[in-house]
Formats: sequence, C-alpha cells, structure tokens
Amino acid sequence: MTTPKPKAILSWSSGKDAAFALHEMRRTGAAEIVGLLTTVNETHERVAMHGVRERLLDLQAEAAGLPLIKVPIPFPCPNEIYEERMAAATARMKADGIAHVVFGDLFLEDIRAYREARLKAAGMTGLFPLWGRKTDELARDMIDSGLVAHLACVDPKQVPAELSGRRFDRDLLAALPEKADPCGENGEFHTVVTAGPMFARAIDVEIGETVTRDGFVYTDVIPV
Repeated sequence: MTTPKPKAILSWSSGKDAAFALHEMRRTGAAEIVGLLTTVNETHERVAMHGVRERLLDLQAEAAGLPLIKVPIPFPCPNEIYEERMAAATARMKADGIAHVVFGDLFLEDIRAYREARLKAAGMTGLFPLWGRKTDELARDMIDSGLVAHLACVDPKQVPAELSGRRFDRDLLAALPEKADPCGENGEFHTVVTAGPMFARAIDVEIGETVTRDGFVYTDVIPV
C-alpha cells in the first residue's frame, strides 16, 4: 500500500527561490504542494518587501496551478501583528490537515531557526528543499532550467541601483559585485518570476518605473 504524501503549503514570495523550491518539491515528490502562502501589503496591494503587484501575484498562482492564500498585513507592520496574522493562517492550514510549510531559504541559520520555532508552536514542520546548496551553482541551475525572473527590488548599499529591473541571467550574475551573493540571500536583491518549469505558461510583463523608497530601489514589473 502506497503511503500518501504529506500535504504542504509553500511560502511564496513571488521570487526565484520560492519558485525553484516549488519546482524541486514537485520534482522529488517529497510532499504534495496544495497551495501558496503570501503576505500582501494591504495599503499598497503589493507583495511585502518585493513590491510586486498583487495582479502579478495572482497570475503566478494561476500559472503554477495552485490556490493562493493571502495574508494581509499593514504598512508599516509591527512584528507582533505579522506574527498574529501568520499564526491565524497556519492554524487554518493545520485544521485543513496541512502540517508542512515549504520555504526557499538557502543558508541563513537565524531565519530558519525563527521559522522552525514559529511552526513548532503551531504543531507544524518546515521543509527547506534548497537548503545548503552552493548559491553560485544554484543560480546557474535556476537560469538553465528556463526560469525567467527580473530584479524587482535591490539594496543599493550592496549592489548597483541600476541593476533593478534587470533580468536574472548570467549577464546579471557577472555584473554583481564580488561580495554579493549570486542568489541575493543576504538581501542584496529580490526578484519576481514570470516563467519557468514550475509554471504551465509564461506571464507577459513589461518593465515599468524605477523608484527609490525607504532606502531600497524598486522597479515595477507590470503584467501585460
């Protein structure tokens, strides 16, 4: 008798790491991904931190063929409100028989420990399919898989501001400063994915305006 796969929700940032984690989970069959979980800035209707339009987020979920759970958070968002709303979301998932949450984290131990502590309190377990992979190799694997992403946000203190809006490809990797992580794991940049093996179809977008806000540079990636 075949043991049923555990059900899991994937923490969806709209970026390449989350997208490639979805691809890896489907490839390995370690768990059945039954939905995506995203925090959305309820004031600006954009994905928190990445600044991605909510409409593009919806199109990503459609292309991935998965339902999307949106957790609205205020801007700015105190940590206690974030934790309160995420706890409510995980409680609903647990009640639906979902005991695992998948993350695209790569190597930051403190973030993983925080996630695991919060999940343990909710009686759930975290899965980290990309954990510990060399990020220079991982970045090339993402690109070679056919994943298409653009830099939606950059930290100009770590990488040149003019990289915002650029496609995440080998030319972009070559343009990064030597100290920058190729996957932007230290917050150098955030991406938005529009095509790849995790999607049934590509999402047509155009690159819009670039603005500086709160010390970060954001480029609007607009669904056509």
